[in-house]
Amino acid sequence: MTKIAVVDNHGQFTHLEQRALRDLGVDCELVDNDTPPADLEADGIVLSGGPDMDRIGRSAEYLEDGRPVLGICLGMQIMADALDGSVGGGDYGGYADVTVDILEEDDPLIGSLAPETRVWASHADEVKTLPTGFTLTASSDVCGVEAMSDTERNLYGVQWHPEVAHTAEGDEVFENFLAIVESPSR
Repeated sequence: MTKIAVVDNHGQFTHLEQRALRDLGVDCELVDNDTPPADLEADGIVLSGGPDMDRIGRSAEYLEDGRPVLGICLGMQIMADALDGSVGGGDYGGYADVTVDILEEDDPLIGSLAPETRVWASHADEVKTLPTGFTLTASSDVCGVEAMSDTERNLYGVQWHPEVAHTAEGDEVFENFLAIVESPSR
């Protein structure tokens, strides 16, 4: 059975990420973000959302060992910050229902949601500059980088929360990530 670790960055929805994956039949473990990557017996990793960059533990280290990673909100910002992108305050601020334009229909994580989807997202902080090797895969009127992918390294990020009921096609994001993790070409 496929196993995915959800790295807890102290977000209020982290338990919902674990539940969404379990509902797909995945063996899913919630782990503290201070857990060394070598201690995780997982095929894929989800970096959860959270309140701020000051409490991310070893999250950046999970990007280095070749396993597919899905970063959600703060998890995506951790990716950008650790891999030469930039993160800054958003113009919009707190949580909102947002229409996101899918820019890459071939993207393995969110391409199936094209041409657009409705999401629940926080924009207090957001990715301002993509890291080297990443493609911009979604944007909105309130945020230039709603999603990004590096398919060569199997690193994916979404600004929104696919685990909450307010996100229209959140389950599909998790299904697509599971397909990436289980892909024989990986």
